[in-house]
Amino acid sequence: MTTPTAAVRARALALAPDELPAYLYDLPALRAHAAAVRAALPERVELYYAAKANPEPEILVALRPYVDGYEVSSGGELAHVGETVPGRPLAFGGPGKTPAEIVAALDLGVERFHVESEHELHLLAHLAALRAPDARISVLPRFNLPLSAGTLEGSSLAMGGRPTPFGFDPDQADTAVRLLTDGTYPNLELLGVHAHLASGLDAPEQLAVADSVVTWALALAGRHRVPLPEVNIGGGMNVDYARPGSRYDWAAYGKGLGVLTDAHPGLRLRIEPGRALTAYCGWYATEVLDVKHSRGEEFAVVRGGTHHLRTPAAKSHDQPCAVLPVDAWPHPWPRPVARQDTVTLAGQLCTPRTCCPGPFPHRGSGRATGWPSPWPGRTPGTSRTTTS
Repeated sequence: MTTPTAAVRARALALAPDELPAYLYDLPALRAHAAAVRAALPERVELYYAAKANPEPEILVALRPYVDGYEVSSGGELAHVGETVPGRPLAFGGPGKTPAEIVAALDLGVERFHVESEHELHLLAHLAALRAPDARISVLPRFNLPLSAGTLEGSSLAMGGRPTPFGFDPDQADTAVRLLTDGTYPNLELLGVHAHLASGLDAPEQLAVADSVVTWALALAGRHRVPLPEVNIGGGMNVDYARPGSRYDWAAYGKGLGVLTDAHPGLRLRIEPGRALTAYCGWYATEVLDVKHSRGEEFAVVRGGTHHLRTPAAKSHDQPCAVLPVDAWPHPWPRPVARQDTVTLAGQLCTPRTCCPGPFPHRGSGRATGWPSPWPGRTPGTSRTTTS
């Protein structure tokens, strides 16, 4: 169990049944958290928000004073973020960029391109020559770097150190750097290296990865005798769903990054957290419609389902939850209640996968709020509301 903020609790209880389910965001709490994260980071560490975590307009605007820019990974995100926070720096990453998306990014003046392959590098250069012939396009090749055994053991989602569709392999690094520095593509500029290798790491693990990435990147630059002013070490800061009271140690992470930047005075680091910035301030609120008893177990059937909140079903983990009792009962028949200490939450989809995997302490019908509520997709039948 976890407790929603007072503002979220009040808003959840005030919503009418036909306004549920809803995504509720405590924007003052979000601003306070983002300010604390920013304060923990050294001066030469830039903070970009990975918009894929939750690109609600109110979220993007609330974060604007605390982030240096936004990372986008699709044409839709590019257009949406560019419209919502115009004039803010954007970095465009992710594999499989289409020609139309690259053209849109060039037209919008995207600040950084994270290039995932040699083909994508050729495509970017070709389109840039046609669309922005007088511009210098800043490029950070993304590399799938080798890491020592056990480095990513704590990761919930590894994207590097193994065969993946993300980035150049290390043996392709020399080719990527040469294409960006030998005059082949004079409109492209090698600005640095990008390496997002895993998600779900705690601060000590993240710092070990960051040190490995910086060491490798500077060795690559030294081998080619080219400057490398920037290393992007990505995001993936752990959000612990099993222990919602346990937060990522931003103070320790910032201190460790400070040691790293002090050791390399000319180097700028960039990080791109997503859920670690927003998850603690967002909730999915719904209504318990029925309590069912089946073969010794109990199920609370709620409005909505995993089509609104995919993470617990996709990752097979318990979802932190709180039950807000509602005393009113409008019907003449007895109210269904839970008799056991725990129930399993189930949604309205015609599949057993709509159940949250773990049981939740529960005693009766009411409103349920699930933490956290990262962006699950804009779904018809849901609403969103914010506390300003």
